[in-house]
Amino acid sequence: MIAWPLLLFLLVTVASVSYGIAQKRPLQQGMDVLHYEFSLTLPDSGRNIEGLALITVRRSKPAAHFVLDLIGLRVDTVWVNHKPVRFERTHEVLNIPIIQSPKTSPDTLLFAVRYGGEVTDGLIIHADAKGRWYAFGDNWPARARYWLPTVDQPDDKATVTWNVTASSDRKVVANGELIEEKPLLQTGPNVKSRTLTRWKTSRPIPSYLMVIAVGPLVKYDLGLTAPGLSEFPPGVRQSVYVVPELADYLPGPFKKAGDIVELFARTVAPFPYEKLAHVQSFTRYGGMENASAIFYANDLFEYRSSNTGIIAHETAHQWFGDAVTPRSWGHLWLSEGFASYFEQLWVQSSEGTDVFRKGMKRLRNEIVNSSLTYARPVIDTLQTDLMQLLNTNSYQKGAWTLHMMRSLLGDSLFFAGVRSYYDHHRHGTATTDDLCESFEHVAHLNLRWFFDQWLRRPGLPELSVGWSYDDAQHRVVIDISQSQRTLPYRFPLTIEVHTSDSKDLFVTVDVPAAQSTKIPLPLQLDSKPEKLVFDPQVNLLATIHSK
Repeated sequence: MIAWPLLLFLLVTVASVSYGIAQKRPLQQGMDVLHYEFSLTLPDSGRNIEGLALITVRRSKPAAHFVLDLIGLRVDTVWVNHKPVRFERTHEVLNIPIIQSPKTSPDTLLFAVRYGGEVTDGLIIHADAKGRWYAFGDNWPARARYWLPTVDQPDDKATVTWNVTASSDRKVVANGELIEEKPLLQTGPNVKSRTLTRWKTSRPIPSYLMVIAVGPLVKYDLGLTAPGLSEFPPGVRQSVYVVPELADYLPGPFKKAGDIVELFARTVAPFPYEKLAHVQSFTRYGGMENASAIFYANDLFEYRSSNTGIIAHETAHQWFGDAVTPRSWGHLWLSEGFASYFEQLWVQSSEGTDVFRKGMKRLRNEIVNSSLTYARPVIDTLQTDLMQLLNTNSYQKGAWTLHMMRSLLGDSLFFAGVRSYYDHHRHGTATTDDLCESFEHVAHLNLRWFFDQWLRRPGLPELSVGWSYDDAQHRVVIDISQSQRTLPYRFPLTIEVHTSDSKDLFVTVDVPAAQSTKIPLPLQLDSKPEKLVFDPQVNLLATIHSK
């Protein structure tokens, strides 16, 4: 989702809206949505839509009902396997009885829901200063239900087909591959021409990523990028959609979009979707990682302020968040932390290690200066307001957790662990324990302590450090105290030793989980060093003060 520091803007603009976990109902055991097909007729103005949803569900256990999330809109008719059925409707859900006798073996059911009405959220309908009408899907975290009948939860992923009928002067962009754009016959001399546009995905995605963009947009083709590095040969087809008057802005920062995709594909795995579209939009977030169709805030284009950082962040989500989706919202850091860290990996690749370290210092300062750091853990399963999860824990501290794992294991094992995690959960869902198991598998180490201390408790180490030189032993002894209110942390600490003969030596020691400890450095020195620098390579999330 939105790349930091735009998050502060988000928290201000949506402060009046709350989406609590209380809205999340238990996943229906034995009912797995395989595919949605949405046929939508959109107006030339206004907010009234008409829709038909065909929903293919695999039933593996006996179930007498199937429940869909749908808020506010009317429901006209419902069918199960082509037979009309009576249904129960509340303001928030649609309860559909299953007439067929439950089977002991798996079977597949087809549900059809004809519905419509005025959309109040989820599909953001907007007219710009020129009076031009737009509609953009904006579903995070649980707002697809305002315009689509879905199992609106991150742990039920499905493929999706879009059949969108709209005015022919508007472009329709959606998830997946473009199947057709078909002009429809006009029904009268004064009726505006309309076009049916069809898009279809081949990979399952959660409902919060299922979107359409409809508006007077023009396409700028970035061409085939990352050749040989896509699940859909021959490469990743990328494009940018903007309003006509901003076409001269392109490619702008998007000229690096191919390099970004190639870096992440070589680092992790082939790009997981049919194409990647970058779309100027009027939605709530600065950037939203909708699978294969990233939406960016309008102002980033209007003020020509888009940058490669936000492009890298949202592109990284195509792997982490989209292809591998957090199974529940409490593990959101698996999406936002990965995207935030991979944004910095792009900086390291494109601008060098010094700029990368400056970026990590900035993220660390934001963590240290956030009161939330000391109040709540990163894995926050007790938070009842999903919007409050868009915070420094999910983004910056999540990114720093990955950075420290990289420092602990080294690049080879770290990236092998990332690839193992992705390979095992690609096009599925995952939890933090799944990531831990992947790192443990490649490193042959017990890493539970690492995940527990950095992700399951609030705060960070607050260190007081000192040192002395033992003339008899020709050794430096460091003295470390931990003063944070939580339990002591265990971590590796790198120290740069500036010797009296102008040499710079680097050494790493393992600091135990103790309130106070003294550690002799594994160096033989002829004389007392000039000074010691603690954590010179920016690898530890901590505050460090001299004794």
